[in-house]
Amino acid sequence: MKHNILIVLMLCTFSFAASAQNKRTADEGAGISFMENSWNEALKKAAKENKYIFVDAYAVWCGPCKMLKRTTFKNKEVADFYNKNFINVAMDMEKGQGPELASQWALEGYPTLIIFNSKGKRVTHTVGFIQADDLLRFGKQALVAR
Repeated sequence: MKHNILIVLMLCTFSFAASAQNKRTADEGAGISFMENSWNEALKKAAKENKYIFVDAYAVWCGPCKMLKRTTFKNKEVADFYNKNFINVAMDMEKGQGPELASQWALEGYPTLIIFNSKGKRVTHTVGFIQADDLLRFGKQALVAR
């Protein structure tokens, strides 16, 4: 009898763990769709589609950058809005073209979130972690300034 209860408990535990893993995997697939380290490609695409560019300027060691990726950028309303209205680019500011752009853009900290027009002119920016509601407001204000 005890053996049967133990088996049932183990099966429930494995089932719950598998369900939790599936949920995590589904959640991780959602979010803002970013081009990685492709500033020049983003400029071309923005010009072609007449869209603004949203840049997530980050560093791999940056805790608030990681938190943005895990939370704010995964928010469905935020993702839907940014995926529809912007060309989204995530730039590691410490590799490839990143250091040059960090200097050119005069970045002072990470994460820095920047919105550029389709010609690559800065429209607005913010530094540090930002909640979903604030990121929506940030993007909408940039589009109104158009």
